[in-house]
Amino acid sequence: MNSKKELLRMIKFTLFSISAGVIQIGSFTLLNEVARLEYWPAYLISLILSILWNFTFNRRYTFKAATNVPIAMLKVFGFYLIFTPLSTWLGQLAETAGVNEYIVLGVTMISNFVLEFLFCKFFVYKGTEDTLNK
Repeated sequence: MNSKKELLRMIKFTLFSISAGVIQIGSFTLLNEVARLEYWPAYLISLILSILWNFTFNRRYTFKAATNVPIAMLKVFGFYLIFTPLSTWLGQLAETAGVNEYIVLGVTMISNFVLEFLFCKFFVYKGTEDTLNK
């Protein structure tokens, strides 16, 4: 394993995740402040938008994986089948307990960042990294 390559991969994942975070925070803010949606639908819609963005760019540029896209998407979908209901439920509980919705969103986004990187690295793209365009 080339440590420089892995460091660069982590940096790329972080930068794409930041851009996905901007999409998630921006859409959450619009849905929360302008549309006045409750926490959970605003969170779910903004999460889906950020997932689509992040998956597309990380597969292509971070992991450079020539993996079967529908299968990779199903694996990521499996991750979110667990993460989304759990984070939505915990976020709703925290907000109901009086925690500011933006603090809840921030903690959820950081958890998502760490868990998704590990899931992608060791499950979704394992063995297919750097195979795109070879």
